[in-house]
Amino acid sequence: MFSTFKTDGLPTSSLRLHPTGPASHLKPASHLLDSLHSTPRRWSHTPTGRRDSLSDTGAETKSSCEVSKTLASVVAALPLPPGLKRKFSDEPIGSAPPNKLPRKVLCSDESSSSQVPAACCSERREVPPQLLDSSDMDCSVCMRLFYEPVTTPCGHTFCMKCLERCLDHNPNCPLCKENITEYLATRGYHKTLLMEEVLQRYLSEELAERSKVYQEEMAELSNLAQEVPIFICTMAFPTIPCPLQVFEPCYRLMIRRSMETGTKQFGMCIADDIKGFADYGCMLEVKDVKFQPDGRSVVDTVGVSRFRVLSHGHRDGYNTAKIEHLEDQKVEGEELAELQKLHDCVYEQASTWFTSLKDNMKNQIVSHFGQLPEKDPDIQGGASGPAWCWWLLAVLPLEKRAQLSILAMTTLRERLSTTRRVLSLKSRLSKVTYRL
Repeated sequence: MFSTFKTDGLPTSSLRLHPTGPASHLKPASHLLDSLHSTPRRWSHTPTGRRDSLSDTGAETKSSCEVSKTLASVVAALPLPPGLKRKFSDEPIGSAPPNKLPRKVLCSDESSSSQVPAACCSERREVPPQLLDSSDMDCSVCMRLFYEPVTTPCGHTFCMKCLERCLDHNPNCPLCKENITEYLATRGYHKTLLMEEVLQRYLSEELAERSKVYQEEMAELSNLAQEVPIFICTMAFPTIPCPLQVFEPCYRLMIRRSMETGTKQFGMCIADDIKGFADYGCMLEVKDVKFQPDGRSVVDTVGVSRFRVLSHGHRDGYNTAKIEHLEDQKVEGEELAELQKLHDCVYEQASTWFTSLKDNMKNQIVSHFGQLPEKDPDIQGGASGPAWCWWLLAVLPLEKRAQLSILAMTTLRERLSTTRRVLSLKSRLSKVTYRL
């Protein structure tokens, strides 16, 4: 609040400042006219020593509107108390106060933009080409242009795939070595939108080339007919679930790539001392992946089909192979009738053996593999034969090499005959153990 004191015939009036403008709460002009009619021309000094003059108000013909404008100019010239900003209401919209940046005016439609000067509308700032260098936007891990850039809590930016591969080996930032275990646990790999905008705006050609290379790499990884990733661990069988706990960096990468490419498949083989892994295996399909805070993952898979290894390979730390899928040979006529009879006989024998097991053993088998599957109406309907045969092979206490030899068989008759001999041997051994 500022007051003009009544001294030597000067009027006394209270002027209140309002955030919306310096002259928005003036007293009515009619009240002020009475004290201004006889006011002579005088000079008044502001607290800061700044001079301002009042217009000669002796003329009674001046309108109340002109008086209000005069008072408004006086108030605008007065200094403001500390903490309040001066309102530059008399200046045009386009001009900026001293030491202030011009405000951005958002032009929402044509009507509003027509009322605002064109200079007020925000314009895209152009960067000179000589100031741009694509090498400034290279990932420090792959030394290529950022693709799907992500920023760690410590402020460093990498390609998303590069950071994931680094965290497979070490839960620290690849540059400053700061521990980012919490970042790994939350899997907060959100792309840095500002960096993506910079790449798209100023390095669009380089980004398009980088994207093309990435798509070619993904297409190569998804071509399972050309190369199949191999997980060297345990025996797997068609239609049988195979849960895995993945903690090795190379297999973390392999599982992640199988999910990213959309194939969700990889081969499972047992180890071989000479070749690295066996010549026969089973394709697994990923049903679910659960990531642990320390980077490990629990992968739920199920067997799909059998294969034979044609050649061995290697990629980014894990094994690969060119494979040939296996299918059972079909029979007809009398051979089919004999095969059906053998199938029913072995199924009954398997059911009897499973029923004879102790309750705790049966509960463990059921919790891991499920109940004994029902007989298939068409024993030659699938490429790998009846599902119950593979269930029985998975639960029988056999060595892996013996299981592998049965997995490699391409005739259902041979597989059923071998299974019957194994069941007969197990039944005799259980009777001998019971007598002892």
